[in-house]
Amino acid sequence: MLHQARAKDETRIVRPAGFSQGTSAMDVPRAGVAKKKRQKRIIMISVVVLALIVATFGLSRLKPAVPSVDRSTVWIDTVKRGPMVRQVRGLGTLVPEEIRWIAAQTEGRVERIVVRPGAHVEPDTILLELTSPELEQAARDAELQFKAAEAELTTLRATLQRELLDQESSAAKVHSEFQQAKMEAETNDNLSKNGLVSDLTHKTSKIKAEDLAARDGIEQKRYDFAKTSIEPQIASKQAAVDQVRALAQLKKDQVEQLKVRAGFTGVLQQLPLEVGQRVIPGANLARVADPTKLKAQVKIAETQAKDIVINQQASIDTRNGVVPGHVVRVDPAVEQGTVTVDVALDGELPKGARPDLSVDGTIELERLDNVVYVGRPAFGQENNTVGIFKLVAGTSEAVRTPVKLGRSSVNTIEIVSGLEPGDQVILSDTSAMDAHERIRLN
Repeated sequence: MLHQARAKDETRIVRPAGFSQGTSAMDVPRAGVAKKKRQKRIIMISVVVLALIVATFGLSRLKPAVPSVDRSTVWIDTVKRGPMVRQVRGLGTLVPEEIRWIAAQTEGRVERIVVRPGAHVEPDTILLELTSPELEQAARDAELQFKAAEAELTTLRATLQRELLDQESSAAKVHSEFQQAKMEAETNDNLSKNGLVSDLTHKTSKIKAEDLAARDGIEQKRYDFAKTSIEPQIASKQAAVDQVRALAQLKKDQVEQLKVRAGFTGVLQQLPLEVGQRVIPGANLARVADPTKLKAQVKIAETQAKDIVINQQASIDTRNGVVPGHVVRVDPAVEQGTVTVDVALDGELPKGARPDLSVDGTIELERLDNVVYVGRPAFGQENNTVGIFKLVAGTSEAVRTPVKLGRSSVNTIEIVSGLEPGDQVILSDTSAMDAHERIRLN
């Protein structure tokens, strides 16, 4: 059918003017009309395709539109050269340097609470009173045992003294008899030489004197032994008495400790007990601290604490004044991503400073001379390379520039390369512009 339509189109009859439809003259065909239409159609299509190709190429060569940023919404800083102080900062609290926990010395029940937290206390101030019937009975028993032991010691001393006197009397009696026998023997010896006494009497008196001399020596030794043995016996009994006395004193002290005293001049901070509550030996009853001697415990991020050493200078902002200080201790452990640093306060505390007060601590790590630095950006860490938008002089545009960062401080950071003194850069967070290398400031 397509070929028939084309044939019909090519054999279309052309009638000259003046001829009517009914004229019988011969029709004249127009040759080449369809071919011209096809050529015209091909040319038009080619022009359209070429135009699309040119438009696509042109669009591909066009630069993307530069995004605009309101200048008032970004932080712009100028790169400088000069000294830079490296610091780290953290939050912390004031804590007492001297804290004493008061522990229970014995088991008992809270009978009365005398003072409450916040009160000023002295060493003899009674904080609370405990009761313990068992301990009180044990103290009475120990006291009675001590008195009984003392009575036994007194009795022993009297007994030993009496025995010593008896031995002394016996020794003296034998010595007297020995002296009499000696004198009798000497008299008989003289009489025997003159023949006034028999030999038997002479020999008998001599033997008696020798026997009493031996007995006198033995009795004297027994007396000396009895005298020297008194002290060891009394010492042994005295040791037993001292032991009982110590036990009685211990029980007495424990009863006295039922009245819990502060034992320290300061302020009562904690007393987590109520009347009727039972406590066991070693349990913490109260905490007393000296409010006039405080130190700051500052929490520093673990990534910033590596350069902190003892005796570094610090400043503590109490929000009512800044107090100078120095680092005295760095906790070796990391807790929840932070390191605890103790700072001793070198200046006078401002009014209102008290334990557990929240503070801001700044520690000075070192002072750098003649370095290029800028304010610390909201992105990027020390010793890293980041892209920072640098303002193009004389224009309202900023171009992304790779910058190598060095050592950092709280508010500043060292520039190793990529920027020069006098350059102006955007330090605000520009992560939303990561897809663009250039921005415009309105």
